[in-house]
Amino acid sequence: MFPRRPLHPLPTSYPGFIRETMAPAFLRSFSHLRTMSFGGKNSNGNANGVDSGDKPAPNGSLTSTPEFKLGDFAIDESPPIKVVVIGAGFSGVTAGVRLPQYIKNIDLTIYDKNAGVGGTWYSNRYPGLACDIPSHTYQLTFEPNTNWSSFYAPAREIRAYIEGVATKYKLERYLKLSHELVHARYDEPSGKWHLRLRRPVPATAKYTQTPDTNGATDTNNSNGSRKTNRTAEEEEETEEIEDTADFVLFCAGGLSRWSWPDIEGLRSFEGTLLHSAKWMSDDWQEDVKDWGDKRVGVIGVGSSALQIVPALQPKVGQVLNFVRGKTWLSPPFFSETLADLMKRDPDSTNYTFSEDDRRKFKEDPEYYKAFRHELENVINSIHHTTLKDPERQVKDEAEFRRSMADRVAKKPWIADHIIPSFPIACRRLTPGNGYLESLCEDNVEFIPKEIKRVTPKGIETADGQLYELDVLICATGYDTNYQYPFPIVGRNGKTLQDHYTPHPVTYLSLCTDGFPNWFNTLGPNSAIGSGALLCVIEKEVEYAAKVVQKMQRERIKSIDVKREAVEDFDRYLQAYFPKTVYSSKCRSWYKMGKEEGRVSGLWPGSSLHALRAFEHPRWEDFDYEYQNTGEEGSAVSRSNRFHWLGDGFSYNEKYMVGDRAWYLRDDQVDYPPVPE
Repeated sequence: MFPRRPLHPLPTSYPGFIRETMAPAFLRSFSHLRTMSFGGKNSNGNANGVDSGDKPAPNGSLTSTPEFKLGDFAIDESPPIKVVVIGAGFSGVTAGVRLPQYIKNIDLTIYDKNAGVGGTWYSNRYPGLACDIPSHTYQLTFEPNTNWSSFYAPAREIRAYIEGVATKYKLERYLKLSHELVHARYDEPSGKWHLRLRRPVPATAKYTQTPDTNGATDTNNSNGSRKTNRTAEEEEETEEIEDTADFVLFCAGGLSRWSWPDIEGLRSFEGTLLHSAKWMSDDWQEDVKDWGDKRVGVIGVGSSALQIVPALQPKVGQVLNFVRGKTWLSPPFFSETLADLMKRDPDSTNYTFSEDDRRKFKEDPEYYKAFRHELENVINSIHHTTLKDPERQVKDEAEFRRSMADRVAKKPWIADHIIPSFPIACRRLTPGNGYLESLCEDNVEFIPKEIKRVTPKGIETADGQLYELDVLICATGYDTNYQYPFPIVGRNGKTLQDHYTPHPVTYLSLCTDGFPNWFNTLGPNSAIGSGALLCVIEKEVEYAAKVVQKMQRERIKSIDVKREAVEDFDRYLQAYFPKTVYSSKCRSWYKMGKEEGRVSGLWPGSSLHALRAFEHPRWEDFDYEYQNTGEEGSAVSRSNRFHWLGDGFSYNEKYMVGDRAWYLRDDQVDYPPVPE
């Protein structure tokens, strides 16, 4: 309950004679408000003509009954609400900025399993990692960066950008890093999520049960530790804590769970075995400084391999790229747009920004705004290329084929083994800057063969040939089937893993039925096949904020999407994707790593389409459970959808504070246009 406050004089901006002559008398005439009890047991009183103990009228008309009492709060008081965000990548950091901005009286915690913010940009450190779309289209709308060094920014700059946003908005208040979610369960009676998280045991941890900040408590042993004695490896010692939340925003993303490829003998390899998603350190160039005479195998031809191979080529003795499938590589995205905006030679391969370029961006905000706006305008103008159109596809594929063949002209046979027959964009399209050119170098061998097994000394291909290796890098991507490695238990004991079998089913990619108060960003069917991504993440966060605002304002215990709404969205997906190139036969994470089947990774439309879809929540698609409003001790316990109306007061008039004519402020009055 908010504290009662003294009567407040009229604002000093009022004309003096009103303040000096009218206000004192006016306030004295209402001085009894100071001692009046609002919203108490008999607050209905006889003023309404109904005694608080009256029974329903014999004719069945609705009147006050002992089953319901008015809330002892003003309509616009904001009760405390506890929100937990899982993940501190772009989505989690955006949530950390926006949720406290939009939601009053919020208790917010952001957990991440990593030791720093950045999500996939924190955990990925592999050679050559960079943004493969224009950097100026890969930033938050409200936080422009004029200092990108390149049209395709290196990973360290993107991570520094996310860290900078977190620092600027002081998100350390909410962050709990090195906290990995291991279990989540919805508690029906309380309407809360019970979360269990694993973290390293603090160096100063005591062997007594102590509360974690924000009310979380340790579990397991006396201090929650999984070990009973301190050891020399105490930095690896972990403990589990518990926390609860009224609302969970799950920002783990679809590309956060990597796994080793299923190749016979992989673990028998005696050399250095690495996965692109689990690199050795933050400084890959330092890691490979002694590889000048090493034979390095790279498995894969996805986005990671396309960056690793050209990065390693000048650093190592030999690169052997083992490729099972084929892929389209585009000419550098929007290079003509960049050349036009920067007044450069259209044929230039210079994608860096000089000090003078960056200085102009910084010192001329209007120029930079126009530059950024035009790039996003162009990137949001290519959605039609994702639709099946045989005539256009033939033309586009011929152009791409010429571009790729020109880039492997020194080894023309490679074109036959890498240029696919499936449509452009069936799998994720990337320019693969420098990849095809690197394949033509003398110390790079392109091996388009099936791998039979890994031996202690290297790789044996299906034709029986053995390739000896010193280092083996698996650039084989992520687990994209949305089968999370920890239980998420919703209503009736059903897990999200079961609910997502054989494939995910969601409502607008944001939530699913049976898991109240649990929403996603970048969940199933939310990635973008064409257009800008981060603006979509921002809209997903804003959607979640609107849900939390509604829960708080209307005193809602649970919000759960209706099953029929989930089924209708699923029907929309099944009707939409067959008309797109994504449904063609090609192995892609869009289809959970399969060649054929449902498209579970992508939003059914463009990024602009998604922005419009998330703009206005359809509240009628949800079921609501309201907070208990029954009388204490009553045998009848029921909810009332209008409990949130409170005691008939607004906050400012109840406590005589603030502005009580706010609706007349210029920022509140909607002045209509006068017809000519």
